[in-house]
Amino acid sequence: MTTTTFDTERAEAFAGRMLDTLNSGALAVMISVGHRTGLFDTLADAGDLTSDELAEASGLHERYVREWLAAMTTGRVVEYEPTTQRYRLPAEHAAWLTRAASPDNLAVTAQFIPLVGTVEDEVVRCFREGGGVPYERFGRFHEVMAEDSDQTVLSSLLSHILPLVEGAEERLEAGVSLLDLGCGRGHALLALAERFPRSRFVGYDLSSEAIAHAREHAASRALGNVEFAVRDLSTFDVDAEPGSFDLVTTFDAVHDQARPLALLRGIRRSLAEGGAYLMQDVHGSSHVHENLDHPGGTLLYTISTMHCMTVSLAQGGEGLGTLWGEQKARELLTQAGFEAVEVHQLEHDPFNAYFVVRA
Repeated sequence: MTTTTFDTERAEAFAGRMLDTLNSGALAVMISVGHRTGLFDTLADAGDLTSDELAEASGLHERYVREWLAAMTTGRVVEYEPTTQRYRLPAEHAAWLTRAASPDNLAVTAQFIPLVGTVEDEVVRCFREGGGVPYERFGRFHEVMAEDSDQTVLSSLLSHILPLVEGAEERLEAGVSLLDLGCGRGHALLALAERFPRSRFVGYDLSSEAIAHAREHAASRALGNVEFAVRDLSTFDVDAEPGSFDLVTTFDAVHDQARPLALLRGIRRSLAEGGAYLMQDVHGSSHVHENLDHPGGTLLYTISTMHCMTVSLAQGGEGLGTLWGEQKARELLTQAGFEAVEVHQLEHDPFNAYFVVRA
């Protein structure tokens, strides 16, 4: 019989870590509030302010602003001078928390924490009963996802991402057809349609609300070379029109599909001869032990549990998960009929991988 010795020092260290986790989780919620209300932007622009001055400048109620400032102060985000009762957002912190700091604004990402928390009861039910939480239960998700995508994709789409596909810019200049699957609010597609007026662009997404936004923006910009449609991509392997597109893109869309292999097979089917597929998805390994040092490992597995995986399972899908990883991605691309796969990472973007795929 073996006996185990209880390591008191280890236990106390873990308790401290858990307390730090609780404080950090609470801080993430308040950072989301600061972003949505514009408090970080106002504080960064105005310099040192009292809570009354910040509330007036922001058009918000002072009592809420004062309590938010207390959380920001104890969270070491905002600095406070008790003799003058003034608060200041250091420039070094503003560089990661304001709209002016985009694409480095981490307050955008913080919004995912309170957002996925709204479905906790339903996810707990799924732990016990199986199934999933459908996409429409997530309220602002497509809005937050669009804002996040603007930072990671839109900000570098023309300068860094599109050049990964050799010859893509020249072909789009001349006039080809491009399909974006899981397009959300269509920000990337709208940017491409505006930049390449001779080409034709099509976007599909499951969310009718997101597609409505995309159509509205296309109309407001008088873009006649782009169209959007609500489409369930779970049967895209048989629904895709053969050889109908010269380029296909997906941005952070494959891993939460109900049937990702069906989507990839449909992409392969829809590509014209000599066409290329550009897939941006989460960077990581398919093996959990290889993600121990991933800068966002815990965050990504949490978002997977609370959104990506459960949305797929709600459709009777595979529940692939956010961190499906490069190994699984290569496996599915091969099964879909692709032979040449290049994987790229951009220096400024440690969270995403860019797959350039050809038949």
